[in-house]
Amino acid sequence: MAYASLATGVLLAAGFGSRFDPEGLHNKLLARMPDGTPVAHEAAHRLLRVVTRVLAVVRPGSDALARLLNDAGCDVVFTADAERGMGASLAAGIEASDEAEGWIVALADMPRIEIASIEAVARSLDGGASLVAPFYQGQRGHPVGFGIAHRDALLTLDGDTGARSLLMSQQVTRLDVDDPGILRDVDTPDDLRKL
Repeated sequence: MAYASLATGVLLAAGFGSRFDPEGLHNKLLARMPDGTPVAHEAAHRLLRVVTRVLAVVRPGSDALARLLNDAGCDVVFTADAERGMGASLAAGIEASDEAEGWIVALADMPRIEIASIEAVARSLDGGASLVAPFYQGQRGHPVGFGIAHRDALLTLDGDTGARSLLMSQQVTRLDVDDPGILRDVDTPDDLRKL
């Protein structure tokens, strides 16, 4: 482990990935990167290098993904609210982690975030910042750190905007990183090939 953060990781893995496979036959999070590693496994592995506990939020019926994430070392949380969007999934992850004093929220379709970037967010959060986000060339990326002061606001999230409104309405500790991986997600098969 690079750095043992006090925060709890929340890995959002409950999306439908319709841009990757409009037919809904192949879950992009189970797709294999050029080196053969499944997308979600790599995203989980990198987060687990910094935090000791990761809650992976998945939708019901995603049994293969749940097994993969469990095997990677995550605690899996199923949420029937996943169809309402990322905000509802994030709220489910926060609700399942009552004992947490802070959260590092990552997306399972972002397997190329450098561990150093995750660690920078964790160190800032553990050091007292209440809202932390990495930026690359002026663009905010993931993962995002939330302190305990934001628990109630996170629990009320719903819809597909995730915590965007919270991030826009509060003072965010900005971390400039030299890591394009904080912006690169796998939305299409072409994105996967470019990893």
